[in-house]
Amino acid sequence: MRVHLAQKAETKARSLFDLIEASGPLGSQPNLLARLTPEDRRLVLSQVRAVKLRPKETLFHQGEWQIGIFIIETGQIRTFYTSPTGREITLAYWKPGNFVGGPDVFGESLHMWSGMSVGSTKVFMLRSPDLRSLMLKIPELALGVVEALVYKGKCFSSLIQMLGTRSVAERLAQLLLTLVDSHGQADSSGGIAITKQFTHEDLAHMVGASRVWVTTTLDQLQRRGAIRIRKRQVVVMRPDLLVQA
Repeated sequence: MRVHLAQKAETKARSLFDLIEASGPLGSQPNLLARLTPEDRRLVLSQVRAVKLRPKETLFHQGEWQIGIFIIETGQIRTFYTSPTGREITLAYWKPGNFVGGPDVFGESLHMWSGMSVGSTKVFMLRSPDLRSLMLKIPELALGVVEALVYKGKCFSSLIQMLGTRSVAERLAQLLLTLVDSHGQADSSGGIAITKQFTHEDLAHMVGASRVWVTTTLDQLQRRGAIRIRKRQVVVMRPDLLVQA
């Protein structure tokens, strides 16, 4: 039985963005094609190139030249940043209808993030000149792009606020509460087990910290009695202690 300790997330929490989406006023991710008429949709799709991706296949690399956007039809795209030292932070998992490949949607520029498919994924590649032309012809498409950019701006702002104002312990505690909400199951020990297993490295990518910091923080939470770790599974024993972290 799932216990709602935090506001229920629409998707499984796997990044800082998911924490923001679960607890903040961002709303649902926009869909560029949702409001198009059948005729306008056919016009847009006539200008795209369909790209099918296998699970964990790279769509674009950080630092590569960007020449357009990718509208997600099915599956999900994970966007992430890798530092010069190899440290990685996941920004978000983008859903069907949204686009990745910005922020420059009209001209050529360098990708600031990398994009990788989560599972089997299909995207529509739309070149910048074609996107500009279509937006001039289809007001609903233009509105959809603006809404998506506004949403991404809110995401970046919230991400900066969370990284700048919350400690690693606070971010990790909030992540565990959100994972309990989306993956929690009553356990015989009296706690709530997170049924999906995550490595310390996975958790580090989610909260924007090093694996060593995550391991240290988990050990501290376990000593306080907030959680119990067994066979790579986290069992939350005292949710109230996580709220206070």
